Amino acid sequence: MTSENESDRLGLFSPEVMVAQPGKPLYRLLQDHIRSLIERGDLAPGDLIPPEWQLADRLQISQGTVKKAISNLVWEKLLFRHQGKGTYVSRTDFEETLFRFVSYGDADGKDVRIHKTTTDRAIRQAPDDVYTRLGLSQTSPVTYIERLGVVDDAPTLVEYSWWPSVLVPGLEDPELYIPDYFYALILDRFGIPVIRADETLTAEAADTHTAALLDIAPGTPVVVLKRMTYTSHDRIVEVRTTKGRADRFSYRAEIRSDF
Repeated sequence: MTSENESDRLGLFSPEVMVAQPGKPLYRLLQDHIRSLIERGDLAPGDLIPPEWQLADRLQISQGTVKKAISNLVWEKLLFRHQGKGTYVSRTDFEETLFRFVSYGDADGKDVRIHKTTTDRAIRQAPDDVYTRLGLSQTSPVTYIERLGVVDDAPTLVEYSWWPSVLVPGLEDPELYIPDYFYALILDRFGIPVIRADETLTAEAADTHTAALLDIAPGTPVVVLKRMTYTSHDRIVEVRTTKGRADRFSYRAEIRSDF
């Protein structure tokens, strides 16, 4: 799949696929259709599928029918639900890479679906602290990925992400499709499971570039989430900074005890 437009994804679902078949309930028709989209590659691992209400409206069926089809595919591990973010195309080993207890929200803390598109990618010189955190020399190639997150077509956050190029060869290629759930691609294509992350939440004034992406004035306060992402053997594989509009963005973490 090459499109990063969520409306294009909705176009994969046509009312014609819901033509009744003797002895086959409607939820099974939808279930089989979604499965075929995944098998053909029209939906890639990490893709965010349209919300249940939108599919119900598009296909002219009840939301309960859609919910049952999706629930069955979640049970089959072809899809997975991420609290507060939506339902994604899965792979059987994705559960080892999920951040189960964190989610983005609006300014009031209410969970929202954030659709993300890649706005820039390249192998380029990184800030000094990025090399230090990744344990690389400043002559080592580093891959930069920039993504914009939107809610209901309104820009809400921007991610600035750095990876050791040797671990993700070709990630800078504009022809390589990056799904909404970025770590799905990292696992699926490069075999790198995301195990955990250290995060720091701060705030700052928006720089000119961030302000332009978020459609705000330079100097406007933004929420800043700094992340170091780890794979197996406690190796840092990503240094990321997420900047969100303070009037549209919040971040929530659920703290659980092992006792």
